[in-house]
Amino acid sequence: MKLSKSGCSAWTSLWTQVLWHLRNTAKLAGTPVLPVFCKHRGVNHSYPARGHNMPRTIPFLLVLILLPIARADAQSAQDLSATIQPFVDRQELAGAVMLVADKDKILTTQAVGWADIAAQKPMRNDSMFWIASQSKPIAAAALMMLVDEGKVSVDDPVEKYLPEFKGQMVVAEKDDEHILLRRPKHPITVKNILSHTSGLPFKSAIEEPTLDLFPLSLRVRSYAMTPLEFEPDSKYQYSNAGINTAGRIIEVVSGMPFEQFLDERLFQPLGMKDTTFWPTEDQVARIAKSYKPGAGKQGLEETTISQLYYPLSDRTQRFPMPAGGLFSTAHDVARFYQMLLNRGELDGKRYLSETAVEQLTSRQTPPELPTSYGFGFSVSETTFGHGGAYSTNTTADTQRGLILVWLVQHAGFPGEGAKAQGVFKNAALESLGKNDQ
Repeated sequence: MKLSKSGCSAWTSLWTQVLWHLRNTAKLAGTPVLPVFCKHRGVNHSYPARGHNMPRTIPFLLVLILLPIARADAQSAQDLSATIQPFVDRQELAGAVMLVADKDKILTTQAVGWADIAAQKPMRNDSMFWIASQSKPIAAAALMMLVDEGKVSVDDPVEKYLPEFKGQMVVAEKDDEHILLRRPKHPITVKNILSHTSGLPFKSAIEEPTLDLFPLSLRVRSYAMTPLEFEPDSKYQYSNAGINTAGRIIEVVSGMPFEQFLDERLFQPLGMKDTTFWPTEDQVARIAKSYKPGAGKQGLEETTISQLYYPLSDRTQRFPMPAGGLFSTAHDVARFYQMLLNRGELDGKRYLSETAVEQLTSRQTPPELPTSYGFGFSVSETTFGHGGAYSTNTTADTQRGLILVWLVQHAGFPGEGAKAQGVFKNAALESLGKNDQ
């Protein structure tokens, strides 16, 4: 059993009283006592050695000790939904699924509000969401698996794996009348495309009206034909094109489609059964409706995912988008982050080396740039994670050993709806963040 520091203090005090009772009970006279170390307080507790009788009063005392602790933990979990419900009541948030986990287990999963307001369909723990750019860390992790295998180096130029990038130019001058191109100081590298420092644009001209209409190979070829917008390493510019290019490298090096690589190497072994580019009809029914602010920025109006082609289950017109195409659940996202908090391993299976995890989740952008980004992750000294276009977010706090998953489906919020995520985070850390990991 895992207790908070305050819970352990209470346990220490009560257990001391139990030991006093044990030692003063004739039935246990001479019974060996074993030490137990409490890492919160740096003190040793003791309990009777196995095989020796315990007085009948002791189980009753243990129930009295554990019951209030269990009630406190349950109350802490209940408080998360209560903190978010006012946003739903004010029609500033349709609904949300919130999950808090440590590296070993799910601490709580809670759903609040509506998955479909018009149909009065409640949000559920297994509701599905377009996680959008939360796909980026997954694509980056997949590429690092090939790095671990010695098949890719992050310092290599992209053109080593994708020859169409040879000879790519950079914009030297540009105005309404002309564009002047020149050769960049060095070709873009794998590190550049994973850290948004390549100079590639957010998307290419062919990615209209949605981002998923063309095969990955065709989209990536269009990036190679597009001039870089700045010298590699000189700026940070968020780029779907860069992460999509990383996905194409995975296809070329592994010899399998990007979606197949993810499914075989990550999703199936991690138990991420609801993570996909193409939700089935049954899964589509579980996808939370998308909402935007209503007229006059009052209330909520149902909308669609404008970046994707419909129907979402169509495998003939829709193609995988490594930078932002995945649908998933809170449970599945948590499994991926648990693997990372465990330094690349989960349930006895290793997915990534500790070195790869360190590269993914620590700063890779040059120190002179203001933005701190790893390989596919937004990072700080104590956190790594990513958000998504429709307001989803997952953060792993390495200091506290916690994973916070916030899944909603919003293209903007009326009123103070945008503050709901911060309220969830603060409530989660307050109620569950003090547990020792």
